[in-house]
Amino acid sequence: MNKSEMIEKLAGDHELTKVKAKAIVEQVFGFIGSDLKKEGRFAFPDLGTFTVGQRAARTGRNPATGATIKIKAAKTVKFKAAPALKDKVAKVKVGK
Repeated sequence: MNKSEMIEKLAGDHELTKVKAKAIVEQVFGFIGSDLKKEGRFAFPDLGTFTVGQRAARTGRNPATGATIKIKAAKTVKFKAAPALKDKVAKVKVGK
């Protein structure tokens, strides 16, 4: 499911317009982003926990030329799934 499919499902399930459903989805994503920026962590029961991580500076290679390049240190978002989500995923059949 992508963002637009989520908006359509939310609108259909709760008798909302797509505009209102989109506003709700974007507000939730905004809460996650602002909490990560402010607290460095966002926990959502039954889904998981988002945290801010640090990736160290490193060297890499330009795939086109093979030249060595420096990659800057960066902050990244990490996600750890909650046990409830892991249980749901464990029941999913993989493959066709």
